[in-house]
Amino acid sequence: MRNLIKTLALACAVMLASCAGETQSTQKELAPVPHLEKRGDVTQLIVNGKPYLALAMELGNSSSSSQEYMKPYWPVLKESGINTVLAVITWEMIEPEEGKFDFTVVDEIIADARANDLKVALLWFGSWKNGYTSYTPKWVKKDTARFPLALTKEGKQLSILSTLGQNSWEADAKAYGATMKHIAEVDREEQTVIMMQINNEVGLHGNTRDYHPAAVEAFNGPVPQQLIDYLVANKDNLLPETLAAWEKQGCKTSGTWEQVFGKGDYTDEMFMAWNYGHYMNAIAAAGKEVHPIPTFVNAWIVQPEDKHPGNYPSGGPQAQNHDIWRAAAPCIDILSPDIYLDDFPSILQMYSRCGNPVFVPESRAGQGGAANAAYLIGQMGGIGYSPFGIEGSIALPSNETFRQFYKLAGSAADLILQAQAEGKITATWVKALNPTRLKDEVVMGDYKIVYELISSGQRKGGAPQRLGGTYAPDAQGYAIAIQLEDDTFLFLGSNIRVQFLPANGEGVIGLAKTTEGTFENGEWVEGRWLNGDQIQLRYDLLPAADEGFSGQGLDFDRAMPKFLKVELYKY
Repeated sequence: MRNLIKTLALACAVMLASCAGETQSTQKELAPVPHLEKRGDVTQLIVNGKPYLALAMELGNSSSSSQEYMKPYWPVLKESGINTVLAVITWEMIEPEEGKFDFTVVDEIIADARANDLKVALLWFGSWKNGYTSYTPKWVKKDTARFPLALTKEGKQLSILSTLGQNSWEADAKAYGATMKHIAEVDREEQTVIMMQINNEVGLHGNTRDYHPAAVEAFNGPVPQQLIDYLVANKDNLLPETLAAWEKQGCKTSGTWEQVFGKGDYTDEMFMAWNYGHYMNAIAAAGKEVHPIPTFVNAWIVQPEDKHPGNYPSGGPQAQNHDIWRAAAPCIDILSPDIYLDDFPSILQMYSRCGNPVFVPESRAGQGGAANAAYLIGQMGGIGYSPFGIEGSIALPSNETFRQFYKLAGSAADLILQAQAEGKITATWVKALNPTRLKDEVVMGDYKIVYELISSGQRKGGAPQRLGGTYAPDAQGYAIAIQLEDDTFLFLGSNIRVQFLPANGEGVIGLAKTTEGTFENGEWVEGRWLNGDQIQLRYDLLPAADEGFSGQGLDFDRAMPKFLKVELYKY
């Protein structure tokens, strides 16, 4: 089993290096398949030969199984500023009888997406969904002798396929490979399907590791040489969690899992991460052999109340397991977090370590979702953002600010992507509570940009001004900043105010010209010129001067986002 998986991984690496393995004549006729490409310091998604920003949403788990159910939603999604839909396809629908494939649901999703000028990332629900086994065909579910389930320490079966079942991963990989072959046949030129997700939030529930006899034997056997080789080759760049576990035992290069990493929950979790990674790499490799588009997996992230692996799915692609997954699954391109917790920036930073491309397949919509997406795009150089299950609520007033953000970001997508590649974009994320981040600052070129969340009141005492005061508990703001020229910046913001200081601390920064505007066909169309009350944030000029401020700034005074372009000068 291990040799076969290693062979598949090697084939995957060779295939990626040859850029899809196409003939020279085909490459001249067609754009390369969707792929990831390093541009500057960020990794971007390339579709039809151009960088692509995925302003996405994920459908409810069962929505895409019915074309009739989805019929009214496709045009609503398109109208909402969404350009990419994450849609589920399931092993049980693709292969209801062993060896007999039905790609009807795949064809329906592709046809409906094309009709509405949308791209698609398909989610393959095969062996596991949210850690459990529920989307496998009946012929897999009923034959636990051939497709073994994971066991507890007491020998009880869990409704979770064991990662050590060779028949299981071979059957899953066969079905997935057939699906990808079909997608290549019907979609190679159009490139409607731009990414694939393998399974969903995998990992073992309830236990730190699997106690199936095959798993026990593997755990008590030697750590795979492939993992040891990875640790040795990448020792200077390992994550702190991995390095600490390895160093604790003296960085051994042979031995059992407990001999190499010590005894404890984290060793159990690393063992499960290795086996989940290997299993899913075999599936990804089978797909990339016929259609090598980007492949990602998603993580059920650790929750604040979780005490040990098993409270969350043990061995999934959580941030602390990324080294193990990279070693085990070279055919998987992105290890993505599903983020529903409040401190989005901190979690995203954890999942972007060591160059992991930034993509969030599940999160929130609303004002908070817009702030999350802005931070991901502007600060983290992200590929895309996707709230979950909002096809029925995207048109509601509660999502109006989110729709508007997607529309504005989409209208400036080419500029945003260029700025990402050139390192001329930043973003901020501010919030009243959970966590409290009322202010932020970044440096761009010669300027320090100072942000403050919109308050619901004025400071006590002194002249009237629009900074400080009290904050509504649910207040949230954001801004993306793009440096267009040395002294000229474009902002896309909401519920936030912006002031400027000289980065070197010398002089005062004024606003030479401030305009509203929009993008039409990728070109800036200037609107109102703003001055006077529209840019005067402070009237207490002496205290402002003592703090280095001119008193002028940008006022994104509503939750509804907008563009502001500003030219600065120093005096």
